[in-house]
Amino acid sequence: MVSNHERAPRVHPEVPAKDASTVILIRDAAAGAGTSGIEVFLLRRVQGMAFAGGMTVFPGGGVDPSDAHADFRWAGPSVEWWAQRFSTDAALAKALVCAAVRETFEECGVLLAGPSTDTVVEDTSEYTEARVRLEKRELSFSDFLDAENLVLRADLLRPWANWITPIGERRRYDTRFFVAAAPRGQVADGATSEAEEVVWQSPVDALARWRAGGSILLPPTWSQLEALGAFGSVAEVLAAEPEIPAILPTLITDEEPIRVEFPGQEGYYQAGPHPWSARETAPKAGK
Repeated sequence: MVSNHERAPRVHPEVPAKDASTVILIRDAAAGAGTSGIEVFLLRRVQGMAFAGGMTVFPGGGVDPSDAHADFRWAGPSVEWWAQRFSTDAALAKALVCAAVRETFEECGVLLAGPSTDTVVEDTSEYTEARVRLEKRELSFSDFLDAENLVLRADLLRPWANWITPIGERRRYDTRFFVAAAPRGQVADGATSEAEEVVWQSPVDALARWRAGGSILLPPTWSQLEALGAFGSVAEVLAAEPEIPAILPTLITDEEPIRVEFPGQEGYYQAGPHPWSARETAPKAGK
């Protein structure tokens, strides 16, 4: 079921939404860190990028054709389970999970895979060259996993949300959000051509920085930070089973300023700055 408003945007002809995956990496706040609860990994997109330049986002991107045809070892819930949770078919569900793990590795070096169904890689530095080739699309993720004899750990992911770019945007994405705990021993970094800055922050601190004008959060990112701020630990997040309606905001273009309307928007417009243009309202996805 799609949550939508009745007003129709009048900017661009409707374009199809590209399937995409975004992963919210979380960890428990360190003792003595001055905060409690969880922290999330955020990156600020490089200024001047064609899409969402300068925005603070979670790692993620569009489903690649190779994701849909990937053949690899899989640990965790079946593709049918993922299809049911994201209200899609099994083939797309598999591609979405593959894209989630691939994009997380490309964008921050965290690899949700291991030598067996119950282990996870502890140090990803040995895969630096492969990471670069994956980002350049010189290597498929399936071939990478096969060459390194690794199992994709789908059981480390949890389905979380689904946001669709408003009709009327130049670029549109049907983005499924996942959550995953950062594997012990692995280091999330900013060694990607798309990141200008990376940071671990509590949801509360991330929202405070946004309200102070230190970052730009698009509605889907803001919404996930708001929701995650209610959890006290990683274990609580991973145990949650949220409903996942498809959220399709409405782009309002016949008023100033141009804005989007979406469920729960009141806090967004009351609390922070919103210096984006009409074409920057999409959830972060794609390359």
